[in-house]
Amino acid sequence: MSKITTFLTFNDRAEEAVNLYVSLFPNSRIKKTTHYGEAGGPMPKGTVMTMTFELDGQEYVALNGGPSFTFTHGVSLMVTCDTQEEIDRYWAKLTEGGKEVQCGWLVDRFGLSWQIVPRILMDGIGGSDKARAQRMMAAMMQMVKMDIATLKRAYEG
Repeated sequence: MSKITTFLTFNDRAEEAVNLYVSLFPNSRIKKTTHYGEAGGPMPKGTVMTMTFELDGQEYVALNGGPSFTFTHGVSLMVTCDTQEEIDRYWAKLTEGGKEVQCGWLVDRFGLSWQIVPRILMDGIGGSDKARAQRMMAAMMQMVKMDIATLKRAYEG
């Protein structure tokens, strides 16, 4: 385990969330699962307590912590994509039962916010040509799901 690990606290659906996330991303796996026992906690004995897992090699821990825990847009997971097919696949799977937001943001059915972002957007708005960066940014602000072709056209003017 690395020194700093993202810790995600769900109400009671950590196992379902982790199974979805691990199924979506390459180089992903569940490393360890613990269960609530006799000592108690917010969940019944035998319920999944924590799951340590990797998404594309990055380690996370998920906890079933009870209803006092919720996610906000203040924290999101950003997925950098190289192709429109990647964007479309992640977008479709993560918005099932969730909701689309704006500018490549979505909230999955567990309440976790994600940003599904093409690499060219990050390169374009961070580039040295300010006029191109502004056109790309303006195009992005009009989108819900990112569209690489539209971003490229805006960048080129």
